[in-house]
Amino acid sequence: MKVCITHDIPGPAIQLLQDQGFEVSLSIRKPLGRAELLEFVKGADAVIPILTDKIDASVFEAAGPQLKIVANYAIGFDNIDLEEAGRRGVAVTNTPSQTITDAVAEHTLALMMALSKNIIAADKCVREGNYCGWDPNLLIGTQLLGKTLGIVGLGRIGTIVARLAVNGLGMRVIYTGPNRQEDFEKDFEAKFLPLDSLLASSDFVTLHVPLTADTRHLINGQKLSKMKKTAYLINTSRGPVVNEVDLVAALKNGVIAGAALDVFENETAVSPELRRLENVTLSPHIASATKEAREEMSRIAADNVIAVLSGQKPINSAFISP
Repeated sequence: MKVCITHDIPGPAIQLLQDQGFEVSLSIRKPLGRAELLEFVKGADAVIPILTDKIDASVFEAAGPQLKIVANYAIGFDNIDLEEAGRRGVAVTNTPSQTITDAVAEHTLALMMALSKNIIAADKCVREGNYCGWDPNLLIGTQLLGKTLGIVGLGRIGTIVARLAVNGLGMRVIYTGPNRQEDFEKDFEAKFLPLDSLLASSDFVTLHVPLTADTRHLINGQKLSKMKKTAYLINTSRGPVVNEVDLVAALKNGVIAGAALDVFENETAVSPELRRLENVTLSPHIASATKEAREEMSRIAADNVIAVLSGQKPINSAFISP
C-alpha cells in the first residue's frame, strides 16, 4: 500500500510506516503547488498532508477510490473538506496530544512575555548598538502579576494557559466559550463572562478557538473597540479568527496597546502593514514547534495510517467518516 507524505516532517513516521511494509512517497518540493499536489497523491492509499495543503474533492478524485485515510499532520481540520471525505468513505484524523497542547500553551505565554516586556525591541536595541547605558525610561513594559487574562475558547490549550498564568504568574483568569466549566472555575478562581464583557475586562486576551464559520473574524473592529487601550491581544489559534485589516487599524490608532500573533489570515503573504508595526510581536506559526511535539505528531499520524490500512479504527478520537 502507498502512503504519500506531502512535506518532509520530523519524527518517526516514515520509519514506522516502512516497518509495516508500506511504500512511502515523500515530496521533496516545499510546498507543493496545486497541480503538483494532485499529481503527487495519485494512487495513494493514505495521504499525510500538512495544514497548508487544501484537501478537497479534487484531491480525493486525484488520489483515486482506493484512498482510505487522510491523516492530517496538524491539530485541526480546517484545511480538509470533511463532508467530501464522508461521502467517499475516507477517514480523516488529526494529531492532538498533551505534548502538543503544552507546547502551544507555553508559546502563548512566551508571546505574552515578549510583548509585555518589549523583548523584541530590547534585543534590537542592543544588536544595533543603541544601548548607551541604563536609563529609567528605556523600553518600559508591563508586569503580568495581578493582571487579568481573558481566555477565548477554554479547550485543552486554553486550560493549560490558565494553569500557567495563575500558578506561575499570579494572573487572574476570566474566560468565555460555549459552556461554563464549573470545575475550572473552582480550580482557578476563574469567572465566566460573555465575550464583550471579557474583552472590556481583560489586560491580555488570548484566543484558543478552532476556525469555523462562527469564529471567522470573531475578533473584528467592533470587538477590538471593546478592549482596554492598555490591553494586548494574543492569537495562537488560527489566523482568520482575527480580521487583520481591523487589527492593523486598531494598533495604529491606539485602540489597543499591542498584539502578538503566531498565525495570520494569509500565511504565505503576511500583511506588510502588520510587519511594519512596532507594537506587534510576530512568530511564523511555530507554537507547536518543539522537538517533543513534532515527534509526537509524526507518531500519531503514522499510527492512524497503520491502523486504518490494517482494517482498524484510527487510534485517536478524530473525525471518522461513516
